[in-house]
Amino acid sequence: AYQARGGAKTSSFNTSNLIAHIRKNHPEVHEAFVQQSNAKQLGKDALKKTTQLSLKESTEKKMKYNKEHPRAKAISQKIMECIALDNQPFSIVQDAAGFSKLVEFLEPRFAMPNRKYFSDVCLPELYSVVHRHVEKLISDAVAISFTTDIWSSSVSQVSMLSLTAQWLDPDFAPIKAVLHSQECRGSHTAQAITCAFGKMFEMWKITKEKVHVVVRDNARNMAKATSEFGVPSLPCMAHTLQLAVSGGALSQRNIADALAVGRRVVGHFKHSPLACSRFEDIQKELSMPVKKLQQDAPTRWNSTYYMMQSLMEQKRALSAYAADYELPATLNATQWGILEKMTNLLEPFEQLTKDISSAEATAADVIPAVMSLTRLLAKTDESDKGVQTAKRTLLEAVCDRFNGVQSEPLYAIATMVDARYKDRYFDSDKKGEALNMLLSVVDEMAAGGNDHQEEAAAASADDPTQEDWNPAPKKARNKSLQDMYQEILAENDIIKQATAGETASQVHAYLGEVTILKKECPLKYWKSNQMRFPALARVARKYLTALPLYQCRQRTAVQCCLECHRREEE
Repeated sequence: AYQARGGAKTSSFNTSNLIAHIRKNHPEVHEAFVQQSNAKQLGKDALKKTTQLSLKESTEKKMKYNKEHPRAKAISQKIMECIALDNQPFSIVQDAAGFSKLVEFLEPRFAMPNRKYFSDVCLPELYSVVHRHVEKLISDAVAISFTTDIWSSSVSQVSMLSLTAQWLDPDFAPIKAVLHSQECRGSHTAQAITCAFGKMFEMWKITKEKVHVVVRDNARNMAKATSEFGVPSLPCMAHTLQLAVSGGALSQRNIADALAVGRRVVGHFKHSPLACSRFEDIQKELSMPVKKLQQDAPTRWNSTYYMMQSLMEQKRALSAYAADYELPATLNATQWGILEKMTNLLEPFEQLTKDISSAEATAADVIPAVMSLTRLLAKTDESDKGVQTAKRTLLEAVCDRFNGVQSEPLYAIATMVDARYKDRYFDSDKKGEALNMLLSVVDEMAAGGNDHQEEAAAASADDPTQEDWNPAPKKARNKSLQDMYQEILAENDIIKQATAGETASQVHAYLGEVTILKKECPLKYWKSNQMRFPALARVARKYLTALPLYQCRQRTAVQCCLECHRREEE
């Protein structure tokens, strides 16, 4: 063995001595070794010849792509999609040094075009693709629900009128898109808004027969505009809650005074960096999490709720601050008690606002939500001491604002075809009315009708049992909003009897089944059960498109189109 490696000394151990030993004593092994070495060398020589570029090729490889190069156009298209999807300004391609360096690192040969190229070339191309795709989706939709609102820009004195659309595909997957947004110049009269609606719908080739409902705010000009345009409409539930809370509880003298003091305290820290830093030091000394006080806005009642909540959380820190430093105003013990009880009282309203603001919320959530909320407000408890008047005022305001909600076909039928609710949340004298509405619409759509909301509404108006909805208060222990959902459901979970007729049998068989859990998705239910209840599934695909509130800035048509393309690729 030592001889094969070159002797007994380790310094002689090398491959040359080993090869010499193999050549002398093992010629057949050496021959195979030589052939293998020659094959490797030939491969290296061939690779060197193929990878070596000519001078011209080497020069061209370092040159930038021109704008019309396929690779450059593809990158520009993706950058335009990034700007559209993430709502980025066009200036990102010129002013964002980090973004430009990232693109250069990924593709050194790409020359970043200026913002004018993206706004004048790339954007119209992308919009054209998106417009055609969304237009095709809209043409295939059975019914479409819309939301609209006039809102003001935060960076300029401009009012914008927006229009969003939501519909369901054959698999009950919701599709949402912001179709239009335009400047609303001059007075926001009903006539001007009606004219704008006409142009928007004409642009997207949407007929009035395909419009299920338009959700708008409670302003008279919007209500009149939708009426004059000739499409059904519903008020935004979140805006209605805003009016109920602001005009009910928050306007009372003792509550308004406590809130005024709270606003002065919060404003002191908002306008004084020194006071804010001192307040943070006190929070750290008290081992409290460092949090800033929340300022409320007059147009958002829940911002007032968050302000009261933040004041209550920082009560200890505020007391310690007032002992060492001066505040423009301080809350007394009575006012602290009012804020605490009002925070508890408004908690169900905040939970309800979050529920109806979720992406999965529909108009079917309105009746169960209102029924549960009024039942909760009707219950009395010892903890209500000091805010009984506010609680009673809130109950009256909610009942007044949502009066007749169970008799509105757009709400009632949507609730009936939502497998979480069905007819369980209607008053006993309203269940028959809601069932008649559902049967009427099911028969009409099964026969090939388009939209028969007027007929359902007329049947509702002729019902002699119809009256104002005003539940009487009942004495019980204080519970949460979710408890009220379960309580009402338990009282009305009754097995139904099927009647004659194919569509009627489907309706009664559906109503006779147990409701699904509230956390489950009704659209997934109908995707799985549309073969069992085909007549009801058609109604559900139409009525479950309506949203409970307007959402005019949730998604752009570009985002909708790109997501649809991604689904198709998957």
